[in-house]
Amino acid sequence: MIDLLVVGATVVDGSGSPAFGGSVAVRDGRIAAVLREGAPEPPATRRIDAAGMVLAPGFVDVHQHSDATPFVEPGMDSMLRQGVTTIVVGNCGTSAYPFQGAPERAVAAGADPGALGPRWTRFGEYLDAIDRCRPALNVAALVGHGTLREAALGKDQRRPPTAEEMSLMREWLAQALEEGALGLSTGLIYAPGLFATTDEIAELASVLASSGGVYASHVRGESSTLFEAVAECIEIGRRAGTPAHVSHLKAESRPMWGRAEELLALIDRERALGADVTADQYPYTAWETEFAAALPPWTSAEELPDVLGDPVARARLRVAMEVGEPGWDGLGRSIGWDRVVVGAHAAAPELTGRSIAALAEGWGVEPFEAVARLLLADPATGMVGHGMHEDDVRAILRRTDVFVASDALAVSPEGPLGRFAVHPRYYGTFARVLGRYVREEGLLPLEAAVRKMTALPAARFGLVGRGTIAEGAAADLVLFDPDRIADTATFERPHAFAEGVQLVVVGGAVAWDGRPGARAGRALRRGEA
Repeated sequence: MIDLLVVGATVVDGSGSPAFGGSVAVRDGRIAAVLREGAPEPPATRRIDAAGMVLAPGFVDVHQHSDATPFVEPGMDSMLRQGVTTIVVGNCGTSAYPFQGAPERAVAAGADPGALGPRWTRFGEYLDAIDRCRPALNVAALVGHGTLREAALGKDQRRPPTAEEMSLMREWLAQALEEGALGLSTGLIYAPGLFATTDEIAELASVLASSGGVYASHVRGESSTLFEAVAECIEIGRRAGTPAHVSHLKAESRPMWGRAEELLALIDRERALGADVTADQYPYTAWETEFAAALPPWTSAEELPDVLGDPVARARLRVAMEVGEPGWDGLGRSIGWDRVVVGAHAAAPELTGRSIAALAEGWGVEPFEAVARLLLADPATGMVGHGMHEDDVRAILRRTDVFVASDALAVSPEGPLGRFAVHPRYYGTFARVLGRYVREEGLLPLEAAVRKMTALPAARFGLVGRGTIAEGAAADLVLFDPDRIADTATFERPHAFAEGVQLVVVGGAVAWDGRPGARAGRALRRGEA
């Protein structure tokens, strides 16, 4: 007996092959059969008529920051309801291992301490804790270089690691890879990653060579140093003997607008020379991060009071943030304070969504001082920067080999972030590609878009048996209306679910069919089907 039978769908199997009419049978959490149109139906416990709908593999989001979400919002609504069934966390150099304070941070974010179980000290224990939470989605993880560095070097981060510290980081990474980590990530515009040299990262990443893990990087610059930063990522992969992956590929800031094609050509040239490199992208012209990232490398949010109290340091900070300095792009010049707005700000949520230019004018201060005031009140203040050009977004999205990824968290309007103006990509990334760029603009075929969301990222990150509709594959599926699927979240109204997704199946269980269903997700380990 078949557990679930989806009949009469237009099947887009993730391979990039032409869609076909057919049905998919699910049994014991896996795809039991893929039936072409006209084939006899097997008896099933539940039958779903999918006439007029597209059935695709569940979307695989390889750039997520939901490391603690399973402990806080295990329903993971914003991702589930746009068809995502698997996420990869531990990106941009930050992960829940080996930092032993990570469980406490999860509790502070709203997690039930009882749901966490024993505090983890090993990577495998973190995955075990995820399993105990019964998340709605599958969760796999990278190990963050910045987190390794903090654990090994302590508070003194503006220096290279000693031989002993590097040995410790290598040991921790190797242990995590043995226990299922997908690879290593870096965040090279963030402390402490920005203090690391290319040599340091390449030495650490060489641990990946024997495991098949991937090196994924938020590169060292996405504005004036973009080309050098992408080249560094590729070089690290080459020297480490491991695949390299550029996270959220973009051409940021006015001087870089119109140069996306050049950037893609750089990647193509490196591939022609033998480099193993891929990239992902979110389909928006704005980014989101913490305001602390706007500070130059020589200071931090914690050091800000002392800097502001020193006239010389204060003047230097103003120039660095407004204009820039060697190796550092100031937001004032590169994007403009009218295009930088406040994200989550716990001290005064009513400021969320206001531009720095407007706040500075209202407060009667310079923009850099407005930023400082926000950081003094809440060092974790977020920001959204409208720094990219739509033509560049389209140029990158048109590439059939660049994955779609959200760079988001799984949230819900009723959750801890529901009162803040989060980035609309949290709710709309995958639906936006299928609705706006595939259906409305015809930027790329449906089959190619689905492949960018499923088979390609799953294969790259070692997620065996995911991302395709094929006999024996994991039964992670999404059924959507191709005429209706769309993102509805905006910067003004970000907590709005995508439309057009009719059914989401995770591990063979119905997780969404117009209402929340089973929470059948689990922790995924590299190479494990």
